[in-house]
Amino acid sequence: MKLSQHKSSRRWRESIQRGFTLIELMIVMAIILVLATIASVHYRNAVLRSREAVLKTDLKVMNDAINYYTRDKEAAPQSLDDLVSGQYLGAIPDDPMTSTKDWVTVNCDTLMDPDQTTTGICSVHSASDKVSPFENTPYSTW
Repeated sequence: MKLSQHKSSRRWRESIQRGFTLIELMIVMAIILVLATIASVHYRNAVLRSREAVLKTDLKVMNDAINYYTRDKEAAPQSLDDLVSGQYLGAIPDDPMTSTKDWVTVNCDTLMDPDQTTTGICSVHSASDKVSPFENTPYSTW
């Protein structure tokens, strides 16, 4: 082996044994921190969008159940429990925005159907006072 090759391979081995400098480690940590921050923002937005999708679906299902109940029984339900007991819903779902079953029901002042005999619940809304950052409307108006 030549002397110059021997010196360069020895330097290379010594540089590997030294490891990373503090500056190199700090740069890598800063890059990881920036990437983690970006990922967490995207994750939170994805979770919120999925909750909004669940809310829209739950509201549609419950409002359809109110309409079916009203047509079949010729009377609007007096509570959401009437929909469960009449087997129009399997169970009252949790409001995804409040994580409780505290839905706001809107009572009809007028009859929805000419065959209807009594007034009752016309529709359901979320009890959340928050506003959707994607649609800029309160969840309680959906």
